[in-house]
Amino acid sequence: MAGALSHIKVLDLSRILAGPWAGQMLADFGAEVIKVERPGCGDDTRGWGPPFVKDPDGNPTDAAYFHAANRGKHSIAIDMTTPEGQALIKRLAAEVDVVIENYKVGGLKKYGLDYDSLKTVNPGLIYCSVTGFGQDGPYAQRAGYDFMIQAMGGLMSVTGDADGQPMKVGVALADVMTGLYACNGIQAALLHRNETGVGQHIDMALLDVQVATLANQAMNYLVGGKPPVRLGNAHPNIVPYEAFPTADGHIILAVGNDAQFARFCALAGAPELADNPAFVTNSLRVENRAQLTPLVAGLMRSHSSDWWLENLELQGVPCGPINTLDKVFADPQVKHRRMQVDLPHPACGSVPGVASPVKFSHTPIEYNAAPPILGQHTDEVLASLGLSEAEITQLKALNVVA
Repeated sequence: MAGALSHIKVLDLSRILAGPWAGQMLADFGAEVIKVERPGCGDDTRGWGPPFVKDPDGNPTDAAYFHAANRGKHSIAIDMTTPEGQALIKRLAAEVDVVIENYKVGGLKKYGLDYDSLKTVNPGLIYCSVTGFGQDGPYAQRAGYDFMIQAMGGLMSVTGDADGQPMKVGVALADVMTGLYACNGIQAALLHRNETGVGQHIDMALLDVQVATLANQAMNYLVGGKPPVRLGNAHPNIVPYEAFPTADGHIILAVGNDAQFARFCALAGAPELADNPAFVTNSLRVENRAQLTPLVAGLMRSHSSDWWLENLELQGVPCGPINTLDKVFADPQVKHRRMQVDLPHPACGSVPGVASPVKFSHTPIEYNAAPPILGQHTDEVLASLGLSEAEITQLKALNVVA
């Protein structure tokens, strides 16, 4: 069955994570995504290992990092610094619906591959630019990286223990969220084009996305006027809602309302806590967090993690284990939802991958191709533009393509 976006063609000029993440989502949804890479080395993340995916003889190929964001794409290796390479990319841009790029502001203009240049050959083009700080403003010319964006955008100020140093999130969340927003923006622009025939430029900035995704923490500041502080694993607006030590480890206790708190207290053998005037509502529990949290921690230490997980679940009190990734992929719910997939690869036979969380009822995602080998589809893509075998051979001889 054709994917939901099987009628859409995408030219992915991006590297690293945020742009490729958006391109991979569009490929998952059925779009044809052509990834343009530098001859010889390709996307930087091909070398960002170990670990590396290995071929049947144990030889390393591309890094696992590259495989995280490039499945289902076609790879063509073009040297865009050459006039011939620029001409090829322009011919591709004339035939696609979407271009994704994450070069510095103005970086593609000198090659004639910026939005203003390409819209002259494709007025309906949706052109998505991903940068650290956006196309304008005092920081527009700066390079932006996820780590620094998590810091500048406020995420690190609310992440980590109160007495420890500010901490980044353990994945490049600003990059991933920017890819998600970019994919949403591209699809909205495509819907608008369907109604009007008009393409447009989408300006995506990692800093904008990081600020936008502060969610309730941002609103806590804007409404309350006080910057939120680091609370470790605790929640700023709900108590008790954090990691607690048990007799043999830690679990997450996520009490979301007063009824759940009463059931927890009864199970813990301290029903009087639920009736205490200082703790009877969530608002009061937040105000009296310093008094309540040590009491809950003492109760949690009385039983093992497994005991709490089993009995809290029976009482309808939200809780969960703190899984390492081996346990995540062995979890029966994760396995049932098929979140690990195996993808056919021309050099390695098969490589593992993490499935999309989107489950379509009518246009299910098909996992037919692992991330491509560098330049794997160069001949195929150039032939689709009408180039002859002799012309392709000549371009290879000139090192324009590989």
